[in-house]
Amino acid sequence: MNNKGTKEPSFGLEIPDWKRVRVPDDVELLGKVVVDSAFAVHQELGPGLLESAYEACLSHELRLRGVNHQLQLPVSLNYKGIRVENGYRADVVVEDKLLVELKAVDQLLPVHTAQVITYLRLKRFPLGLLINFNETLIKHGIHRVLNVPRSPEEVLT
Repeated sequence: MNNKGTKEPSFGLEIPDWKRVRVPDDVELLGKVVVDSAFAVHQELGPGLLESAYEACLSHELRLRGVNHQLQLPVSLNYKGIRVENGYRADVVVEDKLLVELKAVDQLLPVHTAQVITYLRLKRFPLGLLINFNETLIKHGIHRVLNVPRSPEEVLT
């Protein structure tokens, strides 16, 4: 069944408005810059290197484009009233608005997407990019991940 242009998925259930992720225009623009940068890095290097090499080169490419970002950013989390420092390290955080998780693996697994979703929830970002540089064509390795709310109370403002 074709549902192009409708709010209803093919199976007939309407998606509640609170579940719709609203990605601000500035975050979308940052995402495009990161994707263009990833294409430039992959065009120059190709697949087969370590994740750390791609991270350093992507960082350099972002600097060349004047994009403010941080690498291996420690992020704390709260668990039942205690603060856990360094709960994880985000590979790249762009302008404190966009999370970029880098991989150099044979195949992305569901756990990689789950990892990005968890990071997005902890940072309260609407959008993340999961980029696997170990692809012959980088377009197959770039995935947008949205922070879809689990409840109306969790909607990002």
